[in-house]
Amino acid sequence: MRSKEKIPTLPKVLVTGGAGFIGSHVADLFLAKGFDVTVVDDLSSGKRENLPAKARFHEIGVNSKEFANVVREGRFDVVAHLAAQMDVRKSVADPINDATINILGTLNLMEALRQSDAKTRVVFTSTGGVLYGEFNTPPNVETFAKDPESPYAISKLSIEYYLAYYGRVHGQDAVSVRFGNVYGPRQDPHGEAGVVAIFCGRVFDKRPLTVFGDGLQTRDYVYVGDVARAVWLAATKPLPEKARLDARAFNIGTGEGTSGLEIAKLLQAAARTVVPLELAPKRPGEQQESFVDPSKARDVLGWVPEVGLPDGIARTYEWFVHSKAGVKKS
Repeated sequence: MRSKEKIPTLPKVLVTGGAGFIGSHVADLFLAKGFDVTVVDDLSSGKRENLPAKARFHEIGVNSKEFANVVREGRFDVVAHLAAQMDVRKSVADPINDATINILGTLNLMEALRQSDAKTRVVFTSTGGVLYGEFNTPPNVETFAKDPESPYAISKLSIEYYLAYYGRVHGQDAVSVRFGNVYGPRQDPHGEAGVVAIFCGRVFDKRPLTVFGDGLQTRDYVYVGDVARAVWLAATKPLPEKARLDARAFNIGTGEGTSGLEIAKLLQAAARTVVPLELAPKRPGEQQESFVDPSKARDVLGWVPEVGLPDGIARTYEWFVHSKAGVKKS
């Protein structure tokens, strides 16, 4: 009697925050790459309709005992850790809540992995937009000094220090991808949304576009599909040896700063309409100039951005119009 052939199992990934704007694109890409995908999200800002149909889903928070159990028992090959409090303004108003979700939630993850003894790679989605503070001249390189201006950025930097510690002391496998300002389909124009999503809503409704400060603040706008691909590559490519803080950190951006006024211009061109512009006072905790040098991601991970800003904004506005019409389009 012939023994039954062993059926090969798919590699397994856990995507925290996988019902969110970026997380859902990451989950979609891992599914397309042949992974067995599990999503954890408390739906505080994520949306159930963003969830991939073929993914397992746990509606729980990253601070919970239930989450730790999922991590310990899952034996995941990869954890793409996107669950976070992401709003700079909310972090300024309530830094305790920001630290509770971002720092303690990540420690809950890392301790659960340490206890499981699984050989799991953690891809942590950090920030290149606000991590480096105002004291460097962009484009910011990974090894630049870091002096963040907001509790949100401080929590992200703290997590990166913890990940470096877990790598050196406990041998855990972690990497940080430091995103610029991510935009694209599925970004909600409400809540903690970025300026592209907010402007999409206002242009669609023919309302004025509010630009804070002098409108010349620069950010590194990177398309969500390019960001998801960066997470995939960080999860699957060989990495540098575990060492100090920046050894396994990668800036993910275009290397170019774009002002709020330029975003307004590009979006109106994509929508083929004109709306008034209004200036408002600069908001606390926000930088004047910020963009990153993505050379290390290119050289080590083979990642380069593929979607240019005019094309990406046009795709985003097209998705927004379809979503307003009730047509699902990603």
